[in-house]
Amino acid sequence: MPKLTVILRKAYGGAYCVMSSKHIGADFNAAWPTAEVAVMGPDAAVKIIHRRELAEAANPAEMAEQLATAYRERFANPYGVAARGYVDEVIEPAETRRWLIRNLAFARAKRQATPSRKHGNIPL
Repeated sequence: MPKLTVILRKAYGGAYCVMSSKHIGADFNAAWPTAEVAVMGPDAAVKIIHRRELAEAANPAEMAEQLATAYRERFANPYGVAARGYVDEVIEPAETRRWLIRNLAFARAKRQATPSRKHGNIPL
C-alpha cells in the first residue's frame, strides 16, 4: 500500500516522525508553503533557547514574538526539511490533489516482499 503524506500546518518533534514521515517509510512526502516542520514549536523553542535574554528584556512579550518570528523563518518552514530530503516537494495548496494523483499512479506498481512468517513458534 503506498504511503503519501501532505503536511498542511504543524509537524513538530515526535509527532512529525510518527505521522508517516520519511523516517518510518513513507513513499512520498509533501508540504504546503505555510507548514511548520521543526523539533519544537517556535514559542516553546524561544522560551528555552532565549530564557536569559527574555528575563532581562524590558518588554519580554514583544521580544519573544520577534524571536519566534525569526525562528519560524529560519527553522520552522518546509524549505529547510525539503533541502535535507525529509520532504520531497513543497507544493501549493491548489496542487495537492494533482500531486496525490500523480504519486499514487507512480506508486501503483509498488511491491513489498513480506516475510514468509512474522513470528516464530518454538516447539513446546
